[in-house]
Amino acid sequence: MAKGRITGIGGVFFQCDDPNKMREWYAENFGLTTDEYGALFEFRKATAPDEVAYLQWSTMSRGSDHFKPSKSPFMINYRVENIEALVEQLQASGHEMLDEIAVYDYGKFVHLLDPEGNKIELWEPVDRVFTEYSQGRANK
Repeated sequence: MAKGRITGIGGVFFQCDDPNKMREWYAENFGLTTDEYGALFEFRKATAPDEVAYLQWSTMSRGSDHFKPSKSPFMINYRVENIEALVEQLQASGHEMLDEIAVYDYGKFVHLLDPEGNKIELWEPVDRVFTEYSQGRANK
């Protein structure tokens, strides 16, 4: 089986007192196009410049369960290749996963804590789902 690895940042999630107000502020002051999930940033893959990829930026309520068991007010989502192999590698090195790999139409996810207790989200993306979503939103 091929080795799993991180290929980039897939998302930045942070807690705030008023997620809606924070999204509105970023939209008004920086021109972000936001929805209830935050904002999608589109970029081109360095190894495949014809392919579009995405980074999710999201605001979440302070104390959100999404960050537990971490006490940190943020979580980084890393884009990965071969999530199954990466999880096997991590477990073989003694790292405990917080959950099983979850599969959605937009990718596979799993979580763990880094050595300082920050929650990490690993994501093997299916970018075309976001491309279709973005194109559909642009056509409305």
